[in-house]
Amino acid sequence: MSGIDYLLHESSVGYAVFAVKLQSDTVGARQKEVQDAHTDLARFGKMVQLVSFAPFQGAAQALENANEVSEGIMSDYLRTVLESNLPKTGKKKEKKITLGVGDRGLAGSIKAEFPGVECETADTSELAGDLLRGLRLHAEKLLKNLQTGDISRAQLGLGHAYSRAKVKFSVQKNDNHIIQAIATIDHLDKAVNTFSMRVREWYGWHFPELVRIVSDNQKYAQCALFIGHKTSLSEDSLHELAALVDDDASIARAIIEAAKVSMGQEISEEDMQNVMLFAKRTADLAKYRRSLGNYLTAKMGIVAPNLAALIGETVGARLISHAGSLTNLAKYPASTVQILGAEKALFRALKTKGNTPKYGLIYHSSFIGKAALKNKGRISRFLANKTSIASRIDNFSMQPSRTFGEALRAQVDERLRFYAEGVNPTKNEVAMKAAMEASLAAINVDDPTRTGADEEIDAPGVTDQATEKALRDKKKKAKRSGEDIEMGDDADSKAARKAEKKRRKEAAAAAPAEEEEVVEKKLKKDKKEKRKSETLAAGEVPAEQAKPSKKKRKSDA
Repeated sequence: MSGIDYLLHESSVGYAVFAVKLQSDTVGARQKEVQDAHTDLARFGKMVQLVSFAPFQGAAQALENANEVSEGIMSDYLRTVLESNLPKTGKKKEKKITLGVGDRGLAGSIKAEFPGVECETADTSELAGDLLRGLRLHAEKLLKNLQTGDISRAQLGLGHAYSRAKVKFSVQKNDNHIIQAIATIDHLDKAVNTFSMRVREWYGWHFPELVRIVSDNQKYAQCALFIGHKTSLSEDSLHELAALVDDDASIARAIIEAAKVSMGQEISEEDMQNVMLFAKRTADLAKYRRSLGNYLTAKMGIVAPNLAALIGETVGARLISHAGSLTNLAKYPASTVQILGAEKALFRALKTKGNTPKYGLIYHSSFIGKAALKNKGRISRFLANKTSIASRIDNFSMQPSRTFGEALRAQVDERLRFYAEGVNPTKNEVAMKAAMEASLAAINVDDPTRTGADEEIDAPGVTDQATEKALRDKKKKAKRSGEDIEMGDDADSKAARKAEKKRRKEAAAAAPAEEEEVVEKKLKKDKKEKRKSETLAAGEVPAEQAKPSKKKRKSDA
C-alpha cells in the first residue's frame, strides 16, 4: 500500500486540502488501535494538517461544483485550489505526489490534468478510505472559521437543490404524471363503486324501487341527489329527471310513477340531509373521475401518442406505470411486454412446470377480445411486438406523432382478419415504409423549406425494387446482344447500335454479290474479337481458355 501525501476533502461548504503527517503501514492499518484513532479527534488531528480551505461563495456555486463532481469533472474552481496548494511536480516517477480523493471519476480527471499527481480512492487504497472517513467525521472541527451546525445546514440545502435539479432534468418527468394519474384513477374507481353501493343501500330505505329502474351507480347517485324526498316528484320534474338518465323520457316517467306507489319508509329531515350530502360527494367524485380520464387521454397523446393509438390510452398508461417509465418499457423485449402484469402466474407456472401465461396487462386491449379463443395467444404475441415498437418510437423520437401507431393498429387488424378469414395481411416492410412517407409528408407540410431527400422519397412509383429490376433486365439484354450496357449510358449505347447497323448496311450494299459471304464472315470475326477483348478487359477467362480442347486433353492423358 503506497503512502498518502495529501487529501482532498469535498464538502457542501467548499474544498479543503490536508497534508498527511502520520500514517500507518499496511499491517498497522488493520489494527484496532489504528482504526480507533480515526474516530478520536485528538489523535486524528495529529495525523493530518490543514493546508488550505476554499469555501464556496454561495449556494449556486456549491450546486454547480456538486453537479460537476457527481459527473467526474474537475471544475475551474477546484483546479485553482489544487494548483495553489499542491507542490509543483514533474512527470518523473520520483517527483510524483499521492493525493487521496473520495470520488473515483474526479480522481481520473485530476490525474489527467496534473501528470505529476497520483490519485488514490477508497476503492484502491484502504489507508485513503480511512483518512477520508476521518475527515468527514471531524471536518467541522478541523476546518477554520466554521461554527457548529454550518456543515449540516449546508448539506441539507445543497441536498435539496441537487435533488430538485435531478428531478427537473429527469427524462422520466413526463411519464411520472401518467403514472400518478392512472394510479389515482384506479383508487377513484374503487372509491366510487364503494360509495355508490353505500348510497344505494342508504337511500334504498326511502325509495327502494329506484334501484330496479336505474342500474348505473353514477346515475343512481345523481338521481337520488335530484329526487330527495320521493313525495316532491311531479310531472314538472320530468324533463330535468330525463336529462340525468340520457334524455330517456320513459325511464324518467317510470321513476315518477314508482315514487307515487313506493313502499319505502319515510325518513326525517336530518337523515335525508346526511344522505344527500353523501350522494353529492359520490356524484362529485364520479365527475372528477371523468375529468381525470380526459386528462390522462390528453397526456398520453403528448407523451406516447403511438402507444395510445395502438393499444389505447388506459392500457398504454398501465403498461408505462407497471414498467416504471416509458424508457423502461421501450427497453423491454416483446416477450416481456406480452406477460407484463402476470409475473405471479409466470413464476407459479415455472415452479409447477405448468403452462406459462399468454398475456398480462394487454389482455384488456380490444384486440384480445375480438380474437377467437384459439387465436388469443398468437394475437397477444403479435400485439406485444407492435407495442414494443410503438413505445420505442415514442421514447426516442424528437417529435412523436400518431402516424406509426395508426399503421401498427391497422397491421393488428389485418392480422385478426388473417386468423379469422385467411386474408393475407400487408407486409411489415410495406406498412412501415408507407408510415414513414406519411410522417415525412407531415413534416414537409409543417416545414415547407425541407427539400432534397424528402422529395426523392415522396416521388410516386419510384422504389428501390423497381430500380434493381430495371438494372437486372438491362444487364440481361446487354448479355444477349454482346454489349456491356451500364446505368446512365442509354443514349451512348443506342447511338452505338445505330452506327453498327448502318455500317453493316453500307458494307453489304458496296460489296459485290460474290463477296457478301466473305464480308459476313469478316463481320462475325470482328464481333468475336470485340467480345474477347471486352472479356479480357473485365478480368474474365475466355471460354476457349477455360475449357481445354479435345486434342489437349488426350495429350495430357
